[in-house]
Amino acid sequence: MERRRYSQQRERIYQAVMASKEHPTAQMVYDGLRQELPQLSLGTVYRNLHQLAQEGCLQELEGPMARFDGVLQPHSHIRCDCCGALADAAPAYDAALDQGRVAAGWTVRGHDLVFHGVCPACAEKR
Repeated sequence: MERRRYSQQRERIYQAVMASKEHPTAQMVYDGLRQELPQLSLGTVYRNLHQLAQEGCLQELEGPMARFDGVLQPHSHIRCDCCGALADAAPAYDAALDQGRVAAGWTVRGHDLVFHGVCPACAEKR
């Protein structure tokens, strides 16, 4: 896919995701950068995150709110059912699952494993 031209905003958006351990949403990236880049709009953040994901620079993780991950190697996640927080999970990616027959006539290209639970912050509030 054709790479878009460089811009300071695009680079800072990318760097913000790479520096985050939280798998940030577009809103989180915007909130973290708007002091530094006052001309930045939330729409610009959304467009650049989606473009970076399409180019294979970031991973877009689906859910109630899209989150973004700079780790491109396959790995597992855990999502909080209360607040939507997302974190990397310990179980290693099992490439052997991609080689098996999981459904007749289908060719497996990969798989996602997302655990669901309650994060420590939400558990403490209960």
